[in-house]
Amino acid sequence: MLEELEFGFPILSMLLFLPLLGAIGLWTQRDTELIKKTALGVALFELALAALVLLRFIPESAAMQFTERLNWIPALGISYHLAVDGISILFVGLSAFITVLIILYSWDTVQDRAKAYFMSILALETTIMGIFVSVDLILFFVFWELMLVPSYFLIKLWGVGADRHYAALKYVLYTLLGSVFMLVGFALLSLNYHDVTNTYSFDLLDLLKVPVPVSDQLLIFWLIFMGLAFKAPVFPFHTWLPDALVQGPIGMSVVLAGVKLGTYGFLRFSFPLLPDASTNATVVVIVMSLALAAIVWGAIIAIMQPDFRRLLVFSSISHLGFVVLGLFALNFQGLQGSLLQMINLGFTTAGLFFLAGFLYDRLGNTLLDNCGGIASKMPLLATFFLIIGMASIGLPGTNGFIGEFLILLGAFQAHWVYGAVAVSGVIFAAAYFLWYYERAIFGPIGEHVPQVLKDLTQRETIIAVSLCVMIFWIGLYPSPFLRMVNGSLQAVMDRLDRGSIASIEQDRTLLSHARALEPERQDWAMAIRNPESAIHNPIAPEPGGKD
Repeated sequence: MLEELEFGFPILSMLLFLPLLGAIGLWTQRDTELIKKTALGVALFELALAALVLLRFIPESAAMQFTERLNWIPALGISYHLAVDGISILFVGLSAFITVLIILYSWDTVQDRAKAYFMSILALETTIMGIFVSVDLILFFVFWELMLVPSYFLIKLWGVGADRHYAALKYVLYTLLGSVFMLVGFALLSLNYHDVTNTYSFDLLDLLKVPVPVSDQLLIFWLIFMGLAFKAPVFPFHTWLPDALVQGPIGMSVVLAGVKLGTYGFLRFSFPLLPDASTNATVVVIVMSLALAAIVWGAIIAIMQPDFRRLLVFSSISHLGFVVLGLFALNFQGLQGSLLQMINLGFTTAGLFFLAGFLYDRLGNTLLDNCGGIASKMPLLATFFLIIGMASIGLPGTNGFIGEFLILLGAFQAHWVYGAVAVSGVIFAAAYFLWYYERAIFGPIGEHVPQVLKDLTQRETIIAVSLCVMIFWIGLYPSPFLRMVNGSLQAVMDRLDRGSIASIEQDRTLLSHARALEPERQDWAMAIRNPESAIHNPIAPEPGGKD
């Protein structure tokens, strides 16, 4: 049965299925201009719904809010369970925002099979939104896998490289390989739940109520890690990424580089469900070593790239290393910085890929040898290039600074070596961006640069301005964003600090106290319906805990 709805209507289901219904609606249309306008209208309506959810979201709370729950396959404990909390709420807004920008960018750049393209973009938005609002592990996995369908066709059919068919297949096969391991990990969690309760469940809130033996946690952690690492991708599971980002269309590159699905999974599932494994010393050393290798190796390789899109590929690997570093620093500042940086990359890295697309549309490539002196011909592009690029390397006053500062603070708290190595990545990042910018934008005019170059169009300017607004908003006033995530992150930290069994015992104590104070609320589900309750969520922080 569907739980009482906080909006009076199922807003998360609307967010989930509106793009899919829009994609189906495009199928019946023939006029290309009408198809574009319809796709943009659907994306803007989706963004409006996401904004409504963000505005009504109660900050500083660990609660699962706007919950919708229906039994789907009761015999297996699989449910249609949607909700958002501080871990997922910002991703909902980011996904809707990026989709609008992709449609605006594609307005004039996609002429071949435009209807199928915009249908694929909207279908892709549905799968991404499903990943972020799913609380049931199997429902999450369904959207995780369905994302491959539109992604494959977007890279294969609308890619710009000669090897786009190979890139599309490689991306799908790598992700499927990791997903097999992750599904086994999810199944083991359900079997563990069955051993304790004699019933099956894949619901996150149910699974949090039963302890998982430490030995089993380690096995399950690495199984889930493989699925998340391939998708993220975490170094050295990144080998599909250069092909997909260089060979695929700009819209797909924006999604893959700007929406961090894999690292989201660590916060959503690995840390709260497997706290003892996540804090295991061997696990932490291995993952932190991979993160530091990604930071330094990715930045060094980026310096060597003669092509701007390939530079962005390795820059993305380096930036993801920072995210993983902050996560496995296992302190509040690290988690804060990592989650915020995941959102930041949706504006900075994605923004740089949009700029790469603007260059490609005018020059036919993004090779450094074919650029030079662009500032004199396209001052607007050069200006936005500088702003977004400086944000990507963490200039104070931009969103990148806030995220990287918190991550480095968390890394130094964990161990000074982690922080010291990570700082070198910041230096290398400044080097590769400024080196490329100086030569491509202010260097001598290249031989292959056309005599006449059109500056940014109105739609392109809207994209660039929108990204810059978010960059400076988060950089100058991050408080609203941090308040949204703080409650859930503190809940995760408390669970990591206490471990699985201690957390469950404390949650039971809190629940028994709540029932003593409110005898009429004997049903656990009633507590879930109250988003302001501090005890409805099994991973909520204990009273009097840290802010």
